[in-house]
Amino acid sequence: MTTSSVSTKPTNRLDQFFSISARGSTVGRELRGGVVTFFTMAYIIVLNPIILSQAVDQDGSYLGGGNQAQAFVMVAAATALVAGVVTILMGLIANFPLALAAGLGLNAFVAFTIASEMTWADAMGLIVLEGLIILVLVLTGLRLAVFRAVPTGLKAAIAAGIGAFITLVGLVDAGVVRSTGAAAPPIGLGIDNNLMGWPVLVFCIGLLLTLTLYVRGVKGALLIGIIVTTVIAVVVEEVAEIGPTVVNGEVVDATGWNLNVPGVPDKVFDTPDFGLLGEFSLLGSFESAGVVTAVLFLFTLLLADFFDTMGTMTAIGAEAGLNDEKGMPPRSQQILVVDSVAAAAGGAASVSSNTSYIESAAGVGEGARTGLASVVTGVLFLIATVTTPLVSVIPNEAATPALVIVGFLMMSQVRHIEWTDLEIAIPAFLTIVLMPFTYSITAGIGAGFISYVVLKIARGHLRAVHPLMWIIAFLFVVYFAIDPIGNWLGAD
Repeated sequence: MTTSSVSTKPTNRLDQFFSISARGSTVGRELRGGVVTFFTMAYIIVLNPIILSQAVDQDGSYLGGGNQAQAFVMVAAATALVAGVVTILMGLIANFPLALAAGLGLNAFVAFTIASEMTWADAMGLIVLEGLIILVLVLTGLRLAVFRAVPTGLKAAIAAGIGAFITLVGLVDAGVVRSTGAAAPPIGLGIDNNLMGWPVLVFCIGLLLTLTLYVRGVKGALLIGIIVTTVIAVVVEEVAEIGPTVVNGEVVDATGWNLNVPGVPDKVFDTPDFGLLGEFSLLGSFESAGVVTAVLFLFTLLLADFFDTMGTMTAIGAEAGLNDEKGMPPRSQQILVVDSVAAAAGGAASVSSNTSYIESAAGVGEGARTGLASVVTGVLFLIATVTTPLVSVIPNEAATPALVIVGFLMMSQVRHIEWTDLEIAIPAFLTIVLMPFTYSITAGIGAGFISYVVLKIARGHLRAVHPLMWIIAFLFVVYFAIDPIGNWLGAD
């Protein structure tokens, strides 16, 4: 979407505060971008409680101390609340179109690995501690220094790799790509290489509709696509009565809706329960799980959070055209400060570490370039604390077409990689392919960093490697070998 016709002279205080015109945007684009970002990541309000409410801690207790249903309700409310607050902070402090919420992957690690070794309060205290440590690293300038030490070609690869990753996420969530359950091939097209079920058809219609709107330059193409596809989904469910894929953790219909079942809700508003706020023990994990185990858990959380955000902000800045010649987004320090605070806030509210969401790229694809879009997304999350029934109307199949389109846009960053320079091209390649293949942004970044250092050594160019890259590569080696290291140190 072109921005060349937009005036760069501020027209009012809102414009001046967020530098809307200066970044080639308009208030309308920021509003649409914020709404689109919310719709593409609103699933976390439902998915996070599904994950966290399934697990019990070492005492056999559900999160919050009640039953599973009570845990679900409390996690949903706290998830929306924290996401809303920290995303608004990102907009106001960093002025960057980046939204935050409970981190996927990290929440599963907390629920099914960490919590089993300690109480829920201890586990969430470990999250708070991780966020505080990262905040110290940011305030001392170390986190930004690491970011600057990464070669520009690898930063471009990170953005492209996340594009491939987010595309796969969209296709998997829509049911187009599924696990085959076999050793080879591990994934395939739909069910037995066939696209089956009404939800997949709804996704395909939504994708083609949104693509058509986008290439024709229709304003709000992604937002219109999500809304229209949701309406189609509601009609399809009313007629066909499809139902969900999973009920109580069991697959009941492989051709059902992935997460939310679209339909007219019985009610629009619900009273939120914020009983989980403040339920954490900062250092309890070291006593309940042992020092070695707690430290290994903490290291894993730190490294995943540290580099996931670096990759995400690079990709968002690149897609928005905001990065400088070295691949640095504007106000990087403020972005990292808010992200660190968000990690600690997630633990303090017992919803797991909050981190930057790559789904923010959907809002950027709609035209968002400033923090105003983040403020809009954050406000919608706050509203969602009392309108959870309404949010649950939007199925994954209606939101994921936007992710596929944004994945295409982000993959265009490969043009900034010098493919004739093997010392950059090979690490860039590994970064790009391993993110979707391992379903992990951190794994892709780690593989790229380690191979970059190794190839520099192989070519005798040791002095060309920034000292921090040596340290980062070593830490990633430790990260990948964390399980044998834990066994060697005698962790339980």
